[in-house]
Amino acid sequence: MITGAHSIIYSADAEADKQFFKTVLKFPNVDVGHGWLIFGLPPSELAIHPSSENGPHEFYLLCDDIQAFVNEMQDQQIPCSPITNQRWGSVVQITLPGGGKLGIYEPKHARP
Repeated sequence: MITGAHSIIYSADAEADKQFFKTVLKFPNVDVGHGWLIFGLPPSELAIHPSSENGPHEFYLLCDDIQAFVNEMQDQQIPCSPITNQRWGSVVQITLPGGGKLGIYEPKHARP
């Protein structure tokens, strides 16, 4: 029934963010016309968290080695927050060229 997922990142500078995903993160992409790039994503997972109210959904990218990821971003002068260790993984936020924040984490939990 479901064959995939489509995520959207809203950006104040979409062109800069598209170039970031294309050249820095090296995500495969296809130009679907009129300047729209659709990026392929690595395998994904979805978690449902209990909450007292419905809020915005969150989007993270996963990595195998958070310190190596931070080092690579720093080499390219991409701003990263300090690594924080959570029960579920080691987490950083990077600042995209358009000013948005994107969470990256190295999971400690089992993966499907």
